[in-house]
Order: sequence, then C-alpha cells, then structure tokens
Amino acid sequence: MQINLTGLGKRYNYEWIFRNLTYTFESGTAYAILGHNGSGKSTLLTILAGHNLASEGELSYLASGKTIAPDHAYRHLSLTAPYLELVEEFTLLEMLDFHTRFKPLRHSLSNLDLVDRMGLQKSKHKYVKDFSSGMKQRLKLALAIYSDSGMLLLDEPTTNLDQEGVAWYQEHIAQNREGRLIIVGSNIQHEYSFCDQQLRISDYHVNLDKRKP
Repeated sequence: MQINLTGLGKRYNYEWIFRNLTYTFESGTAYAILGHNGSGKSTLLTILAGHNLASEGELSYLASGKTIAPDHAYRHLSLTAPYLELVEEFTLLEMLDFHTRFKPLRHSLSNLDLVDRMGLQKSKHKYVKDFSSGMKQRLKLALAIYSDSGMLLLDEPTTNLDQEGVAWYQEHIAQNREGRLIIVGSNIQHEYSFCDQQLRISDYHVNLDKRKP
C-alpha cells in the first residue's frame, strides 16, 4: 500500500490548517504525524482515510502497483480515533459479528480469538454501552489492528488507556505491523515510539492573511 501526497492543503473558511504537503507513505513502514493539539494531525488522518477532502493538491493510493480510486480506499484501511463511536447497543460479540461482515480479521482469527486477545473473555456478552472508557478504547484498537487491511491509521491511540492498556497496545501493534503501512497521529512518545519516520505537521503551517483565499 502506498499513499502519494502532492501539494496537499486543507483550510476551513479562509484559515489554512496546513499547505504544500508533498510526501509519500509506503507499505512496511510506520510513520508518526507529530504536532501539538489543534495542529492538524487529525485533519490529515481523516483526509488520508477518505473521511475528509483536501482543499488543494492531489492524493493517490496504490496497492500492489495498481491505482486505487479514492472512494474505494476505505476497503484497504482501518482507522481508529477518539471521535469515532462504537455501536453501544451491541454486546461485544455482536459488535465483532457486525464489524467482521465488512472487514474480516487478520490471520484467519475468529471473533472469540479476538476476544481472547483483548483479554475481555468475561465481557463477551456485555453491552458495549456498559464498558469502561478503557475497555471501549481497547475494543476500538483491536478492531483496527486485527482487521485484514494493508493500511492502519491510529489517531491518539492510547486515549483513555491506563498503563496496562498502553502496554497492551504496544504489544499488539508490534505483533501486527509487518508488511503494513501504519500512520500514527500523536504528541505522546509512547504511542509512536515504534515508528520509523516522523512528519511534523507544523512544517506545513503557513502564515497567511486570513482575509485572502
């Protein structure tokens, strides 16, 4: 999986979030998008995921040397972020059944296998709405990390996790990074310590007269 950005920029009204971003993300490499809160990390990740549109520039996807239409990119990626919600009316097993209809799991894992890997065996029939915030975050991460997708986008992945949860994240991301394109949006070192490359979004900030487009 490869993503090519050429002159990419995003603005809201007349305020540019970032601009002139030219970069290539390649499979087999983990990237950290770094920056302070509000700097544009999440905005860039939503653009890469196809959930948001750039204001200028070009974005293209390649898989096995073939171009992927932007509106089909979602088939090749998994995304987790604090602003994405789970279906809380489902039990844990119902949530996994629903998710895997659209995204099968890696390594031919069963849903029960994934429950075991999350360490949530006692909660498999519990409603997601009754999960703690840490359990919900572990579930979000597991659905992303263990989906059979070539690209993994993680925005602030250890939000709501305690020290044990952070260790769980680090262990399972390490076990599932080979051959994938991984992009982490973060300003917390333990979330991106495994990454090979760093992109600082502040390098693409611009000082413009906000009255001008």
